[in-house]
Amino acid sequence: MIRVLLADDQPLIRSGFRALLEIEDNIEVVAEAADGAEAVTLAARHLPDIALIDIQMPGVDGIEATRRIAADPALAGVRVVILTNYGLDEYVYHALRAGAAGFLVKDIQPEDFLHAVRVAARGDALLSPSITRRLIDRFVSLPPAAGAGLAELTKRESEIVALVAQGLSNDQIAGRLVISPLTAKTHVNRAMTKLGARDRAQLVVLAYESGLVAPRR
Repeated sequence: MIRVLLADDQPLIRSGFRALLEIEDNIEVVAEAADGAEAVTLAARHLPDIALIDIQMPGVDGIEATRRIAADPALAGVRVVILTNYGLDEYVYHALRAGAAGFLVKDIQPEDFLHAVRVAARGDALLSPSITRRLIDRFVSLPPAAGAGLAELTKRESEIVALVAQGLSNDQIAGRLVISPLTAKTHVNRAMTKLGARDRAQLVVLAYESGLVAPRR
């Protein structure tokens, strides 16, 4: 069962997402929040698998709520997915840096929304290759910064991080490198530990910010 927390200041939006999610046999909405502060409180109380959080809410917004959840070791199992009306904007980038596992635009098709929840629940980042390129091209244009832990990566880990940054899943990485998906996952997890990345989304951002991967032009 995938346990979901919904956080949006608009009751109608929350009701729509709840109705869509609870049609599914293996998804349960465990709590609803009207602002970011309530979302953090309810995340600590219910420990959901996924927290779907609107990026713009009164008081504590989605970015700050994401930062607080990501900073709490007790909430390490909560994967934050940001909800936005606007697609790619600077708020989305800051949310990913704060610890979000990915983001969804609110006008997404219902079947794609449900698929995305399942993708996030199994630990994959909600960043397709095209979205990754747009994100990086727009927001990571500064000179590479020194990446803490980057020198500790093995050659294979660096190679796999580069593939993660291109938006490849563990299965796709396994196929590309002719290794098992479990081996690919192990390398990804080790790289996240060494780089201090909370999840794959942060690993993507760190890969570009450190200069390990260069944005495509």
